[in-house]
Amino acid sequence: MNIPIWPGSSSFHPGDTPFGFYDNDPAFEKDADKVANFCALRMGYPLVEIELQKRNFYAAFEEAVTIYGNELYAYKIRENYLTLEGAPTSIDIEESIVTPNMGRIIDYAEQYGAEAGTGGNVPWHKMAVPLTGSVQDYNLDKIAAQNGFTKENDIQIMRVFYEAAPASALIANSGFGFGLGGSVAAGIDGVGGMGGMGYGGGYLMMPLNYDMQIIQQIELNDMVRLSNYSFEMHNNVLRVFPVPGSGGNSGVSGSGVGNMWVEFMLKSERSSASIVEAYDKIKMVSGVPYKNPTYHDINSVGRSWIFEMTLAICKEMLGYVRGKYETIPIPNAEITLNQADLLSAAREEKEALLASLRGFFDETSREKLLERRTMESNFVMEELDRVPRVIYIG
Repeated sequence: MNIPIWPGSSSFHPGDTPFGFYDNDPAFEKDADKVANFCALRMGYPLVEIELQKRNFYAAFEEAVTIYGNELYAYKIRENYLTLEGAPTSIDIEESIVTPNMGRIIDYAEQYGAEAGTGGNVPWHKMAVPLTGSVQDYNLDKIAAQNGFTKENDIQIMRVFYEAAPASALIANSGFGFGLGGSVAAGIDGVGGMGGMGYGGGYLMMPLNYDMQIIQQIELNDMVRLSNYSFEMHNNVLRVFPVPGSGGNSGVSGSGVGNMWVEFMLKSERSSASIVEAYDKIKMVSGVPYKNPTYHDINSVGRSWIFEMTLAICKEMLGYVRGKYETIPIPNAEITLNQADLLSAAREEKEALLASLRGFFDETSREKLLERRTMESNFVMEELDRVPRVIYIG
């Protein structure tokens, strides 16, 4: 069967490409035949026959435009994904300028705030641990169940503490400083309008460093003279030291057998906080709503790259075609076809074109542009430093 090959010219019509992505774009229609002629001439026509048809050239042209768009949009996704994630999928992203913001970075940082107890997206819960005389170990899972947290092994203890009254509240009744008992100190309260030594309704007019020394003295007294609890935690079992009892060994700061407190997270809430349903939101890079590029919006720099990629693809196709027969017999001789050369050149050219395009996109990234702007600013300042500075004396 005599299959027709490239005759030297063509006429493009919508429907001549495999997918028809750009067939109705006037600029694509105009360039399709020019690109076909360009590729044929670059591969040796009319000195040699080109065993391709016009549809082969059009298919290569469409593929090259699509590759360009894919590389461009992949770069844009990498550049802006922190901002794009969670945005509506209904946005017309090709016609939008993406302005970076800190939203997703703050969302990512919330996990650290939750663990540190300074905020975040996972709440902390609090419950009392009633201390019982002669009981040293307290199963916090059981106590949590008694407080309504019934899911087994769901709590994670974040903090164990005992909150005593602040030392500043004990100044009036402490007997420190003046060597006066509580009743005497209270009696000073109304002397001559000098004020008392309470929370802040009025203070004896003494230097501030004096009050600070009294507070430190009270805290040190509680630490050394009175029994304070410490604890160990193993598998959510709280072991309290010393063993709660009565009298002098009864509790923190002599408070008697009472409560310690724990703050905890629920593991189930931490897990659920990490997963947010978003049916109409961008959830992954494949969901960013970029479409195929609009050919007529691609500038001359991009089109030049597309023409070269089309040529490389055509060389590859021609190499596969010529590889069907390595040699063609002719009278008294045979012709060896250049399949290997075509395939090798096509692959090298495609790799080089992709590398140059990706390098160009990387050089125009936000990071690189800011670096270049900083370097330019530094160079300008260095240049200005070389300008003589005239000293005027008036």
